[in-house]
Amino acid sequence: MTSKTVSPLTTHVLNTADGVPGARMALSLHRLDPHMALWNLLTIGTTDKDGRCLDLITREAFTAGMYKIRFETGQYWENLGQTCFYPYVEIVFTITDQDQMFHLPLLLSRFSYSTYRGS
Repeated sequence: MTSKTVSPLTTHVLNTADGVPGARMALSLHRLDPHMALWNLLTIGTTDKDGRCLDLITREAFTAGMYKIRFETGQYWENLGQTCFYPYVEIVFTITDQDQMFHLPLLLSRFSYSTYRGS
């Protein structure tokens, strides 16, 4: 994607334990095939130095359906020299109006996480 293209889906990871962005965290975006009940990998990415991943999917590829973002939290904490309880976090969500913008932040510590739909 070019910098002029705006992804309709973005995410932001915040390391709330240390009060810093969740930088350089690997993640992947998947869409559920409703006929086969299988998750199809759409893209992989890494959060930037600000904990953001802004180019998850193009507007053309973003259709109604069930999606999930998988965050590789275990590897993130290991890279910081720490252990964690959750080896990964998956956020599953349903898109009914693909013309909207969706922002899914992940607030993370080594022993808890939360998320919400942002704008």
